[in-house]
Amino acid sequence: MALENRLDLKLAQKLILTPQLQQAIKLLQMPQIELAQVLNQEITENPFLEEAFEEPDIEGYPEEDAPPPAVSDDSEISFENAVNFSVDEYFDDRSSDGRDLGYFSPGVDEQPSYELFYSKKPDLYDHLLWQLRLSNADDSVRMVAEGVIGNIDDDAYLRVPDEELASSLGVDMDAVRAAVALVQTFDPPGVCARSLKECLLLQLHSLNLCGTLVEKIVSNNMDDLQKKRYSSIVKQYNAPMEEVMAAVKIIEGLEPRPGRSFSSSETNYIVPDVFISRTDEGYQIILNEDGMPKLSLNNSYRKLLLKKESLTREEREFLKDKLRRATELIKSLDQRNKTIYRVSESILRFQKDFFDKGVQHLKPLNLKDVASDISMHESTISRVTSNKYLACDHGVFSFRYFFSSAIQSDGGDVSSTLVKDLIRNIIAEEDAQKPLSDQAVANKLKGQNITIARRTVAKYREELKIPPQNQRKKYE
Repeated sequence: MALENRLDLKLAQKLILTPQLQQAIKLLQMPQIELAQVLNQEITENPFLEEAFEEPDIEGYPEEDAPPPAVSDDSEISFENAVNFSVDEYFDDRSSDGRDLGYFSPGVDEQPSYELFYSKKPDLYDHLLWQLRLSNADDSVRMVAEGVIGNIDDDAYLRVPDEELASSLGVDMDAVRAAVALVQTFDPPGVCARSLKECLLLQLHSLNLCGTLVEKIVSNNMDDLQKKRYSSIVKQYNAPMEEVMAAVKIIEGLEPRPGRSFSSSETNYIVPDVFISRTDEGYQIILNEDGMPKLSLNNSYRKLLLKKESLTREEREFLKDKLRRATELIKSLDQRNKTIYRVSESILRFQKDFFDKGVQHLKPLNLKDVASDISMHESTISRVTSNKYLACDHGVFSFRYFFSSAIQSDGGDVSSTLVKDLIRNIIAEEDAQKPLSDQAVANKLKGQNITIARRTVAKYREELKIPPQNQRKKYE
């Protein structure tokens, strides 16, 4: 069969997302903070977009409180006034209202501390390097130690093998070991360790606890510590339980991540996208617009676009494209706000008992229910509820918190979120010396007309990151 090139025409239907729809979907699933950053970037790049500010109502001011009229600096003064105007008159005139211009200070004010001008908080690397420069070690060891410090991570651990350090620094293994031993004497205790065990042993060494039961337990019984098998430790060392528990208390007080106090990471706070508050007329839904720029179209560029004779073809096409993008962005933002409002309104209808009475009255709900209620697709509801939060009288909750599967019970279907909350409360109230098993938790739930299997309790407990019974037990 001979090969040949030819052109064929074929008609086919395809589902294609237009750029406008892609932008609307992208904005819909953005959380509050990320959306504000995107809008500020668009304002910077698009000349048609500007932030709309509310103008002060001058007519509402009393006559004596009205803002002063703007004074133009372009006004000319007569030649005679300019010649006769002296420097002394200038300073007398500028200081007549009682302002201190900085020229009349009677003495020298106390200067602020230079610590106020630090650009950043000293991190772990700076702290270790400072100690290295104060050490009395040989210069050869200090040079290698500086390379070792550069390979310590934020948790103060040295994850790089000695062979790799020796190869990268161009020294032998003995020099690397000497440098590592030097850095391990620095503050914070436990720095430059290769493992958790070594980190804890270094801290015990700084506490002068070498050779004690505490060191033996850390050296040989880390697995027993993790699983709280204290009885096996008692048998192994033939020590009283009280002495073993005292050693465990000391170990629990050690720092598994010595570099934590030098961490420069900032705390990220949750910013609610929606506020639902109770009023005398009912519930009120308010979209959070704090920090969100209010977009409007720049009239100057719109007028410029109408003057076709003053623009080249490339300039006119550029402005048309920017105007189209600005208009589509404003429409997409408006559609986003309307969609979030409608979804919040639907959640309020389905979970009204929750907003009235609290978590104990949360009902099972899924995305399909809300989608049918407001005539939208489930994928749209999923995007709206992703990475967004709702604030109400009972606290701040993720939108996904209100969606949960149904669990059959004697009193009807209950929300799995409610069951998890009950499990958390039951375990929080248990006797720490006699923790409840998963079956005991299931029996307590049955007393509240909620019948679930033991394995379901174990599943929810693991999702709540609650350890099993034997690891929750505490000894006096």
